[in-house]
Amino acid sequence: VQLQASGGGLVQAGGSLRLSCTASGLTFSSYVMSWFRQAPGKEREFVAGMTWSGVSIVTVDSEKGRFTISRDNTKNTVYLQMNSLKPEDTAAYYCAATSSSSSVWFGAHRALTDYDYWGQGTLVTVSS
Repeated sequence: VQLQASGGGLVQAGGSLRLSCTASGLTFSSYVMSWFRQAPGKEREFVAGMTWSGVSIVTVDSEKGRFTISRDNTKNTVYLQMNSLKPEDTAAYYCAATSSSSSVWFGAHRALTDYDYWGQGTLVTVSS
């Protein structure tokens, strides 16, 4: 199984990036896909996740809609659209896959141990 994340880079505050994560070696439709991030010196935190049917949880500025998750099940790919980026969004972003049922995932989506597979991370740096 491989999760290949891409799309990170250096962007100015207020800019946008779209991260992609393509999965191989697994049945994509059987997995909930999520994004986490880890800033230097901080713990890895849940950012957003989406079930195969499109039900999502977004915890980063969810009320403001800065981050949006989507997935293309025909391409085995999950995306994270990040708008109005802030310096505090600087982190390594990781995609992860869990075979947990949706009902279990709703309650456990923040738990790193709930995930079966992790990508290698893609670095996002937001300059002020």
